[in-house]
Amino acid sequence: ILLVVPTNFIRNISKELSQFLKPNSIIVNAGKGIETGSLYRIQEILKETLPHTSLFVTLSGPTFAMEVAKGKPSAIVVASEKKNISNQIQSIVSTPSLKVFTSDDPIGVEIGGALKNIMAITTGISDGVKFGHNARAAIITRGLVEISRIGTALGAKPETFFGLSGLGDLVLTCTGELSRNRQFGVRVGQGEKPQDIANDMKVAVEGVLTLKSAYALKSKLNIQASIIDETYKVIYEGKSPHQALKDLMQIKTTSEFIGVKGI
Repeated sequence: ILLVVPTNFIRNISKELSQFLKPNSIIVNAGKGIETGSLYRIQEILKETLPHTSLFVTLSGPTFAMEVAKGKPSAIVVASEKKNISNQIQSIVSTPSLKVFTSDDPIGVEIGGALKNIMAITTGISDGVKFGHNARAAIITRGLVEISRIGTALGAKPETFFGLSGLGDLVLTCTGELSRNRQFGVRVGQGEKPQDIANDMKVAVEGVLTLKSAYALKSKLNIQASIIDETYKVIYEGKSPHQALKDLMQIKTTSEFIGVKGI
């Protein structure tokens, strides 16, 4: 069963599916996000709503659906706690134009896929304000550290964040013109109000809801995540994008990877 559903609909849809599933059904999730309120990853939601199966796989990586559909070369990762299941899904979804790798770290793969949307919004804001390419590179790189801090605090492997579902997806979503999260951020940086943009786009901008969850999660874990902090203030508290980006430059610097467990 392949689920491609916005995160905040996963719980209800999976409950409806439960009556039709067999114990050996494999649930493959391609959504990216963190549930509002519970702060659960999608696999955590599925484990709660589908107690009669334990075969869960997360599919993630740097892909725009339009390019995959056109057969353009792409690479993704499938992650499961059970290697034989990820291997099985790998063989099913691989095509001549889609290279599929496996991972035994669904926590890292899910956190990377969810939080990169926030960094894409921030990068878009920076570009909308016209802060330049140096600022863009800094946000992407320091954003990866914040993602890694949160992920490793939850039990993810640090190396996962340097793979397809981490760095790969982050770079694509922060720089690709097909990225809705980046487009949203650019318009915020140009002075439009977040709610007006969301209404105008008429499609899900997953990073906006994920931002609220990530802000609560990093606070719960007591993790320093200044980019998430400032982006939250812009989107939900009306802070000036220009001032938020300037304030990021005033954050006290420490060792580059401090707070990332396992490094």
